[in-house]
Amino acid sequence: MRVIICGADLVGSSIAAYLSKEDNDVTVIDPDSNVLAQLHSFMDVNTVAGHASDPDVLNAAGANDCDLIIAVTENDEINMIACQIGHSLFGIPKKIARIRRQAYLDPSWSNLFSRAHMPIDVIISPETLVAQNIVQKLAIPGTTTALRLADGKAYLIGVVCMEDCPVLHTQLCQLDKLFPDLSFSIVSISRGTKNIIPDEDDMLEVGDEAYIVVDSKHLRRIMAAFGHLEKEARRIIISGGGNIGLSLIKKLQEEVSGLQLKVIEHNEERAQYLSEQLENIIILNGNTLERDIMEEASVSTAETYIALMNDDESNILGSLLAKQYGCQRVVTLVNNHAYYPLVGPLGIDALVSPKSIIVANIMQHVRRGRIKGIHNIRDGEFELMEIEISDSSRIANKNIQDLELPSGVVIGAIIRDGEVIIPKYNLDILPKDHIIILASSEKARLVENMLCVRVDLF
Repeated sequence: MRVIICGADLVGSSIAAYLSKEDNDVTVIDPDSNVLAQLHSFMDVNTVAGHASDPDVLNAAGANDCDLIIAVTENDEINMIACQIGHSLFGIPKKIARIRRQAYLDPSWSNLFSRAHMPIDVIISPETLVAQNIVQKLAIPGTTTALRLADGKAYLIGVVCMEDCPVLHTQLCQLDKLFPDLSFSIVSISRGTKNIIPDEDDMLEVGDEAYIVVDSKHLRRIMAAFGHLEKEARRIIISGGGNIGLSLIKKLQEEVSGLQLKVIEHNEERAQYLSEQLENIIILNGNTLERDIMEEASVSTAETYIALMNDDESNILGSLLAKQYGCQRVVTLVNNHAYYPLVGPLGIDALVSPKSIIVANIMQHVRRGRIKGIHNIRDGEFELMEIEISDSSRIANKNIQDLELPSGVVIGAIIRDGEVIIPKYNLDILPKDHIIILASSEKARLVENMLCVRVDLF
């Protein structure tokens, strides 16, 4: 498939990396030739320097023979124009655009992106996606990661094993005997800088982050089994009232009752705007890194502090300060992946990576066929795939112990007729089974080939 990606920032380059690994013909457009040269040096992609809204640039990128355009520049208008030109002049079949400005997404203008007007097939709203991700984390308190799988029948959760975790130093094969009526599977363990696909003899240690696929009906009991008895937060402080913060506040007010919300916003004009747009919320104008503002916000009595400022360092420092004041839990937005290994040891409870969230969402729209979902884990070190088994799949009607899965690959659960089954020996895999499988990034392609999954676009 021929794909044009407009924008070579973290999101665009990550999408290019995924698609180029799958033997697609990928061309990246960006005005910065230095960024393109760097991109070209470590992945197999074509590059064109220029603005994606320029018909000549799109033509040079091969738009006249293109199957898909993904416009993810930082400029909404360039993204929209690139898709419009791709449709009107070059007849590109599918168009995906990242749109950040909420005015374009107002329900009043729902026809704007219809086929009769501006024919964009998929709109990606980063603010909305990030807000949804945070709401999921808040809904399952104590998790570092919370991903809804198989239409909500299962979840992938990440939990840190504290010193009081009841299952520390217990062989994983013994957990079935300890909790025979719970459907769950530990598919990965993060230990320091190592990411482990565990076997049945492995044991959890203090500080480990366990990634668990669990039947939704057993979520609360699994959290308790791993020593997490946190209650859903009602007293929440949000630092940063930008577009993500505003989207999160609106979503929380729509979905959660009885909240006590406070927002710290350093920009006076923005703080005034928030006070006009929102009800039943306290807006504080000031710097979240100043102690008097933290004290005025009563951070010491807050159950959750969420750092959503535009600066990673401020988010991390603000989160640490909130912890110092006694806030029970901090959720921190971080864009720079270089900081990711640091946040756990620093005591940050949950990390929010906009890049990973956006890329995973776009890839779900790009793929079709039997792959129902793809989720990035640990900033892309692992892929969690949701795959429907077809009649012609190599593993259909095979016993699970005969699959000879490569190292770095584990089946976390099988959803069959609406029920979550944790894989055991002597279990046959049947057509129409919905399989949740975790693979290291370098083994993901191998898994797709093994399952005879056709990775076509859209």
